[in-house]
Amino acid sequence: MRRFALLTLLIPVFAFTGVAAAGGTTVNLVAFSTPQTVMGTLITNFTKTSAGKGVSFTQSYGASGAQTKAIIAGQPADIAFLSNGLDVDSLASAGLVTKKWDTKYPAGGIVANSVVAFVVRPGNPKHIRSWADLTKPGVQVVTPDPFPSGGAKWNVLAAYGQARKTGMSDKKATAYVQKLFHNVVQQDTSASQAMATFLAGKGDVLLTYESEAYTALAAGKSLQIVIPKQTMLIQLPMVPLKTASAKAVAFISYCHSYGAQRAFTRAGYRPVVRSVLKNKALKVWRERFRPGAHLIFNINDPMFGGWTKANAVWFSPKGRMVKIEQAVGGPTS
Repeated sequence: MRRFALLTLLIPVFAFTGVAAAGGTTVNLVAFSTPQTVMGTLITNFTKTSAGKGVSFTQSYGASGAQTKAIIAGQPADIAFLSNGLDVDSLASAGLVTKKWDTKYPAGGIVANSVVAFVVRPGNPKHIRSWADLTKPGVQVVTPDPFPSGGAKWNVLAAYGQARKTGMSDKKATAYVQKLFHNVVQQDTSASQAMATFLAGKGDVLLTYESEAYTALAAGKSLQIVIPKQTMLIQLPMVPLKTASAKAVAFISYCHSYGAQRAFTRAGYRPVVRSVLKNKALKVWRERFRPGAHLIFNINDPMFGGWTKANAVWFSPKGRMVKIEQAVGGPTS
C-alpha cells in the first residue's frame, strides 16, 4: 500500500541542570533523542561527587543526525552522545573530535548498548512476534525517518540483517526491507517522536531501541515489548569534543563507572561494564540480557562492513533507502 509519510518536525529539547558554584564549569551535552531520562539521573549523581563539584550542564536532545549537523554548524558542545558511530565519524571529519575516538576512549567510545525491539499494543492483538509478521497485510508499522534519525538507521539495518541471517540473499533481503516499508504508516524525525506517535494511538508496532521501550514502560505507558529472535546490537557512543573541558572528560569517565553503568542498566540499556549484571539487585536485567537468548549481530558483521560502507550502501543520496522511500512514497532526505 503506497502512502505519503507524515513527518513531524523535531525541535531539539534544551534543559539546564544544576547550579554552578562560583568559578564552576558548565558542560554542554548534545545528545540523540531518547536518553534524556537516564542522563538526568547520571548528571544529578555526578554533581554529587568530588569530580562533579561546581559543574552544571546544558542539555540538548534531538535526532542524532540533526544534532551532529548542529554541532558542526557551531552549536556549543563539550560532549556528543549520539546514536551511532557514523555521526561521531562526521564530527571527526569536521575536525571536532579525534579521528581515533573508537580506540582512545573507554569501551571503544561506547557508553551503553541496546538492541532493536518491537513495541506492540498490550496483549499483542496482532500477534507480532517475528520480522516476518511486520510485512503481513494490515499490519501498520511506525519507525523514524532513516535520514535524520540514527535509531531508524539501526532499524533498517536490523531488518536487512535478520533477513540475511535467516538465509535470504542480498537481493531478497533488500526486497524484504522494501516490503516492510510498504507497511510503514509514519516516519517521524526521531525515535522519541516515533514513540510519541505510537503512544498516541497510531500503528500496531513500533521499531525502536529496547532501552527506549523500557523507559516508556517505566513511565507507566501502555505497551508491550517484543525482542525478535534475530536483532541488531545498537552501540551508543559518548565522546568529548577536542575543546571539551577536563570536567566534561571526567563526566564521560564517570558514565563508565560501576555505579553509572548500574543506572544505565536500570534504565533498560545493556551495560558496557558487564560485571554490573552480577549485582543481585539487577537479576531481572541479567535475565533479560542473557547472552544467547537472541541472535544479535552488529555493524561490523561482513554483511555491513562497518558504518562507512553501510552508510554508502543504504543511506547515501544514491543508496538503497532513497530508492525504497521513493517506491513507497516516503521521505528521501
